[in-house]
Amino acid sequence: MRNRQSGFTLIEIMVVVVILAVLGALVVPKILENVDKARVTRAQSDIRAIQTALDLYRLDNFKYPTTEQGLQALVKQPNDPTITNYRSGGYLPSLPKDPWNNLYIYVSPGADGRDYEITTYGRDGKQGGEGYDADISTTTLDQR
Repeated sequence: MRNRQSGFTLIEIMVVVVILAVLGALVVPKILENVDKARVTRAQSDIRAIQTALDLYRLDNFKYPTTEQGLQALVKQPNDPTITNYRSGGYLPSLPKDPWNNLYIYVSPGADGRDYEITTYGRDGKQGGEGYDADISTTTLDQR
């Protein structure tokens, strides 16, 4: 009488490993692309929220913060004697960072005669770029 041992053969294990590798090669890039899409969407939402806070700041103080005052003016009252209606607690709870952990760039006045411009340089953190490395700004949001 033969003694049967149960278990997997080397071939069966290799087939499973190959199947997992193929699935990983197909699924992982899609997951990573969704992460990048989510970061772009978050950056766009952050910029819109900052725009809202800037508009509230302007309603109270009759002007936008200067480039020198920056977005910090939305969190802490600037040392400017003309700012007399600053809201207690500020306009944002804290200074947001973009999804790639960089500070948003604020310039006032902005390009093309705009009152201001808010920009993040995207995934690569460098000006310019394409795809997920492209800059996201108030200008690009208006173009969509």
